[in-house]
Amino acid sequence: MEKSLELQFLNQQGKTVRIVIDNPVEPVNAQQVSSVMDTIIAANIFTSSGGDLVGKQGARLSQRDVTEVALT
Repeated sequence: MEKSLELQFLNQQGKTVRIVIDNPVEPVNAQQVSSVMDTIIAANIFTSSGGDLVGKQGARLSQRDVTEVALT
């Protein structure tokens, strides 16, 4: 199963900006995720078409199960 951690931020226009991290370290620690998101916002290292990232909207861990289909 493939897992990813999606960090959701708000930009200056109030729109959602997502940063996806593949294969995150588990278990995911909510306090660490929040702290990293605060650091990203404070350092202003990412921008979007709607301006700088100004707030946290959320984070979510997702997993995807991929099954190959054999073609004949």
